[in-house]
Parts: sequence; structure tokens; C-alpha cells
Amino acid sequence: MKKKILVLEKNKDILELIAVILTEEGYELDLISSENDMFKHIKDFGPDAILLDIIQPTPEGTALCEAIKAAEDTSHIPVIVLSTHPKAEVVKEICADEVVNKPFDISFLVSVIEQQLMIA
Repeated sequence: MKKKILVLEKNKDILELIAVILTEEGYELDLISSENDMFKHIKDFGPDAILLDIIQPTPEGTALCEAIKAAEDTSHIPVIVLSTHPKAEVVKEICADEVVNKPFDISFLVSVIEQQLMIA
């Protein structure tokens, strides 16, 4: 059975790129560009991992990530943060299982996803 990945990416071009890459890698995807109804997407889709676009590692920027990790029914799902912020690694200390800096190397992104799915 295909592993499912929920991708929240606000940049449509990056979202399309991720869709092509991960579809070719054999993943089933739910692609969204807004945080609206995020928990409904998680409940309906049942992802094995979440790619989450975080612009800044501030309390506002990490609120969704923290909420996912705090909720009993979603805390087990690996959250991989995508960010352009120079101090994005801080998000690992707050809530993320892994951080991938944008622009990202495609093979690195795929290996991070595979690694997180093995741990989960």
C-alpha cells in the first residue's frame, strides 16, 4: 500500500514540484496551499507524514506544527518542516521531527521523508 503524505506548501510552484517528485516516488498525496481545515485534511486523508511550510520559527509560525504534535490523534505523524528561514532548525526543538531548508535538494527531501517514515 502506498504511503500517504499531506503537503501544505503556500508557494504553488513548489507545491507542483513536490507533487511531481513524490508521485514519481510512489507516494499518495493530499496537496493543500492553506492551513484552513488542516485537521479535517489530516482526519480524512490519514497521512503517514506531513510536509509543512513554515515561513518563520515564531510562535505564530509554529502554531500549526505544535497543534499537530500536541493532539493525541496526530502526535504520532512525522512532521517535516520546509522553510526558507535561516534559523529554521529551531523548529526541530519546538515541534518538527525534521527540517528541510528551501531551496532543497530533491534527493535529500526524498531521503528525509523515507527516514521519517521508517522511524514512525
